[in-house]
Amino acid sequence: MKIIVAILNYNGKKWLKKFLPTVVSKSKEAEIVVIDNASTDDSVVFLKKFFPSIKLVINKENYGFAGGYNEGLKNLNADYFILLNSDVEVTDNWIMPVINKLEHDENIVAAQPKVLAYNNKSNFEHAGAAGGMMDKYGYPFCRGRIFNHTEEDNGQFGDSTEIFWATGACLFIRANAFKALDGFDADYFAHMEEIDLCWRIKNTGKKIIYIPDSTVYHVGGGTLDYMSPFKTYLNFRNSLYTLHKNYDGFLLGVIFIRLVLDGIAGVKFLFGGEFKNIWSIIKSHFHYYRHIPKLNKQRKALPKKKYQSLKGVYNKSIVWQFFVLKKQNYSDL
Repeated sequence: MKIIVAILNYNGKKWLKKFLPTVVSKSKEAEIVVIDNASTDDSVVFLKKFFPSIKLVINKENYGFAGGYNEGLKNLNADYFILLNSDVEVTDNWIMPVINKLEHDENIVAAQPKVLAYNNKSNFEHAGAAGGMMDKYGYPFCRGRIFNHTEEDNGQFGDSTEIFWATGACLFIRANAFKALDGFDADYFAHMEEIDLCWRIKNTGKKIIYIPDSTVYHVGGGTLDYMSPFKTYLNFRNSLYTLHKNYDGFLLGVIFIRLVLDGIAGVKFLFGGEFKNIWSIIKSHFHYYRHIPKLNKQRKALPKKKYQSLKGVYNKSIVWQFFVLKKQNYSDL
């Protein structure tokens, strides 16, 4: 059994310097590979000098998170890939509890550990928390994190359970499945590409799970700040891409509702004086409209399962529950 821990790097020398030694010391079961996305800092020089035994794959250009992993992994052979953000601190025995679950159930294709916040280790972290979910309109959220509210970890998510999507910050996936599904959609560049991939996995009838016996700590925003207008643009655009490609049902109806809800988000940004984020939402919609012909082709080619029947779907509006009914914790839903 071969396991590869793949870390995508772009100008992230400070994160490699901070976290790579721990990854090396606590990942004896795996080969560690750093995929450099054409960094312009001295990341590569640093790696060659201080970690000469680590395999280094250098991409010709910055392909983003999605394309960067696709390019970096295409010539690597393994049974399992673990895609790990460079701003993640791993812990003792973080690999095998997840791999053992995958080994004992061939229907499980992908998984994630418990993701806690590096800067507040008693709380769940935004990206992944205790497993990704989707609401009836395709809004992603997590057990332990709804929108910008994260919960304290009090053992409330101590169960290993099936989820809708596993975080790209620490994604365990069967290598043959990743390649068979053509990896991430490179058009996403970054953000929500793992949700799209997981949805495609779910539509093939396979499972994605959360394993609480493995824990990692994620800094979050290490490569792109959470308040970045570019991040806002990618999240809104890629969410529409994901719905268009994978949703089984009355697509026009769910897209219309999403447009209304996105407009409400724009009003919220307006009152907060976040004018660049308003423009990001507008740009995301226009780019989505231009991309519809290609999305239609992808939609026709991809297998579908009835959305509401998929495990990990919350059959209510998370926007309504959170913003109107003020339900901030997952247990309140």
